[in-house]
Amino acid sequence: MIDSEAGLVWACAPRVDGDPLFCSLLSPRSEGGESAAPSAGGSEPAPAALPRGEWRMSLENQVSVEQTYLRNTPILITRLTDADGGVAEIFDFCPRFEREGRMYRPVAFARIVRPISGAPRLRVALNPATNWGERDAATTRGTNHIRYLLKPQPMRLTTDAPVGQILEGRAFRLEEAKHFFLGPDEPFTGNVGHTLSTMLHLTTEDWRDWVRGLAIPLEWQRVVIRAAITLKLCQHEETGAIVAALTTSIPEAANSGRNWDYRYCWIRDAYYTVQALNRLGALDVLESYLGYLRNIVDDAKGGLIQPLYAVSGEKRIEEWEAPALAGYRGMGPVRVGNAAYYQVQHDAYGQIILSNVQAFFDERLFRKATVEDFQALERVGERAWETHDQPDAGLWEYRTRSAVHTYSSVMNWAGCDRLANAAAVLGLDDRAALWRERAQKIRERIEKDAWFAEGERFGASFGGGETDASLLQLVDMRFLAPDDPRFVRTFEAVERELRRGEHMLRYAAEDDFGLPETAFNFCTFWLIEALHLAGRSDEARALYERTLERLTPAGLLSEDTDFETGELWGNYPQTYSLVGLINCAMMLSKPWSAIR
Repeated sequence: MIDSEAGLVWACAPRVDGDPLFCSLLSPRSEGGESAAPSAGGSEPAPAALPRGEWRMSLENQVSVEQTYLRNTPILITRLTDADGGVAEIFDFCPRFEREGRMYRPVAFARIVRPISGAPRLRVALNPATNWGERDAATTRGTNHIRYLLKPQPMRLTTDAPVGQILEGRAFRLEEAKHFFLGPDEPFTGNVGHTLSTMLHLTTEDWRDWVRGLAIPLEWQRVVIRAAITLKLCQHEETGAIVAALTTSIPEAANSGRNWDYRYCWIRDAYYTVQALNRLGALDVLESYLGYLRNIVDDAKGGLIQPLYAVSGEKRIEEWEAPALAGYRGMGPVRVGNAAYYQVQHDAYGQIILSNVQAFFDERLFRKATVEDFQALERVGERAWETHDQPDAGLWEYRTRSAVHTYSSVMNWAGCDRLANAAAVLGLDDRAALWRERAQKIRERIEKDAWFAEGERFGASFGGGETDASLLQLVDMRFLAPDDPRFVRTFEAVERELRRGEHMLRYAAEDDFGLPETAFNFCTFWLIEALHLAGRSDEARALYERTLERLTPAGLLSEDTDFETGELWGNYPQTYSLVGLINCAMMLSKPWSAIR
């Protein structure tokens, strides 16, 4: 995460769910005031003047900063200008390209700074933190490198800039391009300037090749491309896991205490992510994620699936608070881990099946699903069947109450229904008949017990009349047709009770933290989809356009929006919200035939 003034303020290494070496986004309590003691090996602590957990580049007498992405890439260009007209440009990227038959993607941060005009003087303030912002990383130095003694993986900065000035945070005249490569603690071979310039070129070409293969809509192309790139960045490519967001503990509303760690793979969020990218034809993300899922299914005892896992596949994600970090804008606590991992959330069974089912049909995949894959998936289906009418915490992850949630039951209906489809294409007629029969029984139970007779509509839980936004997914799951009178009346109730102008709440009732203070952006996109399906397409387009006005300068969205002020809140970038941007654009756009 790079802020609007070229400060790298959030990054974790070696994994996205690890200890952040850059954490100033969450306000370290001691801003550089505590330094690590020198070691016997000549360790040099970073000077106290350097902000902790940050890598900032700035000019002396700086007066303006402009930022943009290199077209169709996640490579950020920041243009700095000083009071005397001196200008410098920073290219920020993480190397990623094919080399010698495999993908080269080190856990590394590359920065190239180029003088453009005048005589700019550059200051580089680099001070990684360790142990969740508790202290500065101890350092050792060489002629052209600085080692930062982080755990579990030390990092090494290789540069052609003056090492002494970096350690002391002193400005120097920028007369030629300077190159910075912060990566694993191993010798950097070759000329750092030539190598990073080549890496920049190859990374640019790799991303542009990937974007070129996307099947994007005619309208809102840049919005969709930026969302797709960012969703791909949310995948931990080593395992295929897809994280819900890249941050932790950005509150859902100011001083609300609704601060959660989203740097893990939720089965639900990942399902929606691959669904959106499939619509764009980005099958590489799906294939990698299916590999991750197959390992999760293999490791599941008796088919039992958690709501979320670490990107490594680890099951235990203990939740605790980091005392050295004050929080975003000082609004703590900063939570590490997420206690939802041991919650009961039955919708995960259906989502695993729905994520996998395409692999039984899609001839484009390198590895189509097999009978053995189906047999493993049936263990998940058995859990979907067994739990479809059992109480759970629901998709909104209530911590103090449970119910038989309609969304969870419908998702498990969908899982059984899609297993029947997979069995049929494999020629397993007896299994197809079994899963169809089970799907029909679940449907009948939902239609009976989730029906709220007084309102002539479905309720959010069995036997309850309350609404929540997940009821809008009855159409997306193909449980109801959009013109089914039961859905029409359900949509009317959801819109009446949960819509707040241009925003949509998840639910309106009090939860563990009181009444909701912000709208959930993904639910607003569900509203837009429902409006379109209800024949209110002009209204849907207008609402989508208004939502685009709230995008950050990077073209992205967080989890929540204050429905009074329009201010964004919650972890960022949120995969749910990016999925909504893509899905609605695909649904609402004019066809390409309109201009051909």
